[in-house]
Amino acid sequence: MLSRIGSTLRRWRRRFSRSEWMAHLLGLSTSESAPSDPGLILIQVDGLAYPQFKRAMAKGRLPFMKRLIKKEHYHLEHLYPGIPTTTPAVQAELFYGERQVVPAFCFLMHETGELGRMYDPEVAALVEKRITAKGRNPLLKGGSCYLSLFRAGTEHGEAHFCPADQGWGPALREASPWKVFLLLLTNAWSLVRTGALIVVEFVLALVDCVRGVIQGQDLMRELMFVPTRVAVTILMRELCTIGVKIDIARGLPIIYVNLLGYDEQAHRRGPRSAFAHWVLKGIDDAIRRIWRAAHASDRRHYDVWIFSDHGQEQTTPYEEHFGRSLGDALSEALSELPAKRSLHRRKSGRGVQLERARLFGSEWMEKMIREDESESPDASSPLALAALGPVAMLYNVDMNGHSRADIARLIVEKASVPLVLYRTDPDDPAAPVHGWWREGAVRLPEDGAKLLGSGHSFPIQTTADMIRLCSHPDAGDFMMYGWCDGQDPPLTFAMENGSHGGVGPNETHAFALMPEDIPPPDPKRGHWRPQELRSTARAYLRGVRPAAVKHRPQRGNTLRVMTYNVHSCRGLDGKLSPQRIARVIARYQPDVVALQELDVMRERSGSLDQAERLARLLAMNVQFHPALHLEEERYGDAILTHLPVRLAKKGILPGPPPGQSGLFNPAADEPRGAVWVEVQHNGQKLHIINTHLGLSRAERLRQVDALLGEEWLGHPDCDGPRILVGDFNTLPSSAECKRLAGHLRDAQVQAPDHNPQGTFFSRMPTLRIDHVYVSPDIKVKGVLVPQTELTRQASDHLPLIVDIELPDGKS
Repeated sequence: MLSRIGSTLRRWRRRFSRSEWMAHLLGLSTSESAPSDPGLILIQVDGLAYPQFKRAMAKGRLPFMKRLIKKEHYHLEHLYPGIPTTTPAVQAELFYGERQVVPAFCFLMHETGELGRMYDPEVAALVEKRITAKGRNPLLKGGSCYLSLFRAGTEHGEAHFCPADQGWGPALREASPWKVFLLLLTNAWSLVRTGALIVVEFVLALVDCVRGVIQGQDLMRELMFVPTRVAVTILMRELCTIGVKIDIARGLPIIYVNLLGYDEQAHRRGPRSAFAHWVLKGIDDAIRRIWRAAHASDRRHYDVWIFSDHGQEQTTPYEEHFGRSLGDALSEALSELPAKRSLHRRKSGRGVQLERARLFGSEWMEKMIREDESESPDASSPLALAALGPVAMLYNVDMNGHSRADIARLIVEKASVPLVLYRTDPDDPAAPVHGWWREGAVRLPEDGAKLLGSGHSFPIQTTADMIRLCSHPDAGDFMMYGWCDGQDPPLTFAMENGSHGGVGPNETHAFALMPEDIPPPDPKRGHWRPQELRSTARAYLRGVRPAAVKHRPQRGNTLRVMTYNVHSCRGLDGKLSPQRIARVIARYQPDVVALQELDVMRERSGSLDQAERLARLLAMNVQFHPALHLEEERYGDAILTHLPVRLAKKGILPGPPPGQSGLFNPAADEPRGAVWVEVQHNGQKLHIINTHLGLSRAERLRQVDALLGEEWLGHPDCDGPRILVGDFNTLPSSAECKRLAGHLRDAQVQAPDHNPQGTFFSRMPTLRIDHVYVSPDIKVKGVLVPQTELTRQASDHLPLIVDIELPDGKS
């Protein structure tokens, strides 16, 4: 009944949904998937390092993501993005499984011999063409992406605010005026809200501009970054959030969105700056809106994963620190090389901020900031420098009789570059990697730990990636890094106070915020890589759930018992999903779980053996008892456990007294049963009985008497610790519960520092009708009734979880 009411309300809500109307008006296709089919939303918070995430959470900047951890059973994981620590490298590994697809954000393309940046559409297209030529299967096939450098398999019109498809896709650009008017009208509140945010952010940007000028920044550059900041921080975020919600309403299988605001501000004022952390509150709110839309979807069962692609280091611009550009410093340091030594290089001072503004068609801003003439390419010289962020690469160096070690030494000693790496033979990928830093010559991997320092979280992985990167076809003859251990301050070769792309401890330390039942690929290693996010996402979309129960915690002599009425695995949203029930169970990792209202081979639930499916998903043994058996269809209760188990008894309990059949309520005539198993835990025996009592008081009293009688709890074999669990369909104050209390103890009452909580119905759990009763020799250590979005949707009951300690156990 409740699920039917919920489904009806959701259908009516969908009819008046703004996202549904927008999708309809724009003529966007919708998915034909079943409501229980999996969907995935990948939210990338660009540039936010793990330490800065923790800092922002402690300061209250991320209230919703904090709630996900505290209330929705998400867990914060470390993520190593690989080298280079740039968005295109991480996106290529995530979307295609291809590591180190580029050597840096700015590099010399070996096909064209030209310097390119990844925000240039032709460069991004060329790099993606290289990947697809290898036959890689793109992750986003059939889905959509926002602010991605690659299409990643999305169809035409599904890549938004990307270099190859600037703006919000052809659907909006081709819409008729009256459709645009209706869209504006139906989203009036969103427009007002966005407008107010833009005004606030514009004022803050002006304050930031004044502050920058006071600190010595160029006035024209500061003024040009005001509209860019507002566009990236507010307008782009809001448009992407609206777009993602529309795609959720359409039921697309996978949606990727990159939220840029923090990275934008961190580049300008540093990753620790108040302005950068201010933006996180708006990003957190955008994630909240996307998450709620995902969990209200009628077309798919969406999961939301949140992660960052890299962190940022608090840096000082090289030019500001030394009073000259890197190009000028290298020209002087390499004065002994051939006469034609002027550098073909890309001015790094304007950074990536103006490039991001191009996504809104703002090329005019770029024209207003002219390049220094000293930085223009010299076509007569093959020597080239690509410098952006903390990584610079020198190409086509004419050795003029000098060794590579000599040149690396000159760059370190005369140009004051902290670290220079090179291969002894650039034509041999297997040639060893050598380098130079302030203490002299180095060799990798032997000196990797020394170069990265003891405070680096991923020294082994970073060293290995530094070695591989030297063999990249687009890598320079010499790889120059603005940071290595002992370099204070870290340097960047762009005019920015926050930087990434190199090997620093913060830029290589990203985060992943994942649901608790999506365990890391290797718990002992303790971190993810983008490639592992990809493989896990692909498995999730195929319906393969990583079994978190494989990593059950060691609880000593404590045993976790769960009782859960699963309502035939049909949630309040009307979706039939044993997988969702399995996720609820897996999140709390019980040792024994007692389930009521399971369907086995019933037509109404897809002729599926729900007991067997849940046992398989959870890697548990199952004992099922059908209280109702009609030909091939069965309906009843089960006990699942990973412990050694023996079936002791299963059977039907007494029905209503004669003359009290369910004349007006057929469910009152439903047979009721019980299943009794004996489990072994740490060498100790425990008896567990699971039941689902009737609807009438007289029927329940008869059933309680039977359970307390000599065939069940009073049986001679039912000795020692005993637990009676299930859906009793009655409150603790009832005569039935009082009769049970004469022999057993109510676990919710016995638990220390616990106020008994209701379990029905799941949206407003005011009725305490699911119970766990324990024998007096069992100690109750804790009780949990989880109220999360998942548990409130998965069934009309909430699960009841009890941690117990057997009598001979040690605390």
